[in-house]
Amino acid sequence: MKIEPVEKKDHLRLIEIWEAAVRATHDFLKESDLQALKPLILNQYFDAVDLKCARTPDGVIMGFCGVHDDNIEMLFVSPDARGKGVGSALVHYAIHFQGARKVDVNEQNEQALGFYLYSGFSVISRSPLDGQGKPYPLLHLVLPESLVIK
Repeated sequence: MKIEPVEKKDHLRLIEIWEAAVRATHDFLKESDLQALKPLILNQYFDAVDLKCARTPDGVIMGFCGVHDDNIEMLFVSPDARGKGVGSALVHYAIHFQGARKVDVNEQNEQALGFYLYSGFSVISRSPLDGQGKPYPLLHLVLPESLVIK
C-alpha cells in the first residue's frame, strides 16, 4: 500500500468510499443529513484539505485522509478494507508527514473514537453540535506532546 496525493479525477472514488464508510459507521445520521453532506464534501471539503489516499499496488484507492493546519478533517476507509491497516497507515502519515495533532470525532461513532484513542489521541473536550450545527456531539482529541512530531 502506498500513501500518495489525491488527484481531482480521484474525487468520485473518494466520495464512493466516504458514503460506504459513513453508511457502515455513522448509523446515527439521518439519510437527509448524509445527502446534504455529499455535495459539500465533493465540491468544497475535498478542495479545502491536504488530501492523501492509500492505494493498493495495482492502484485501487482503499481509503483517504484530509488534513488542514494540524487537524485531521476527514479519514475514511472502504468497508472492505477495514481492519487491514489502511486507517492506521493514513493516520501515521498524517501525523508524521502532514503535522496532524488533532481530530474531532462524532461521539456516537464509537468505532472511530476507539481507533483514535488506540492511535494515541486523547479526548480534551466536547461540543454538543457538529460542524453543521446538528445535534451530533463532537469529541475533540489531541495527541499528547510526547507523540507530536516537530
